[in-house]
Order: sequence, then C-alpha cells, then structure tokens
Amino acid sequence: MTEVDARGLKCPLPVLKARKLMKSTPAGGVFAVLADDAAAPADFRAFCATTGAALVSDEAAPGGGWRFVIAAP
Repeated sequence: MTEVDARGLKCPLPVLKARKLMKSTPAGGVFAVLADDAAAPADFRAFCATTGAALVSDEAAPGGGWRFVIAAP
C-alpha cells in the first residue's frame, strides 16, 4: 500500500496529495495519507463523499496526526 506523509501541510494540501495519488491507484486499490492539520478529518470525509472513494479508516498516526486509509472508487 502506498502511503504519503502530508504532516506539516495545511489543508487542503493533504487532500490534494490524496487526489493525485488516487488518480494513479486502480479502482478498489487502497492508499494512506498521514496528516496533522486540525481540519484534516472533516476534509478527508468530504473528499471521500464527493469523489466516491471509501474512507476505510482514520486512526491516530505514529508520531502524531491521523492516518487516513482510502479505497479508490
């Protein structure tokens, strides 16, 4: 699984990195994004809702922030 570390970036940059990664992920493929901006949980839920992707999990990331696991539509 591909994982991108977007910690230290302010939203919407982590979501934009996820969008770029999703374009290269086959349908049903899974990837993860690490983010620590306070708006990230809401932004990733909205990103998945608008793109048809599935938010598989959002959990605390080692070293701080969250780890969002997303399945491409």
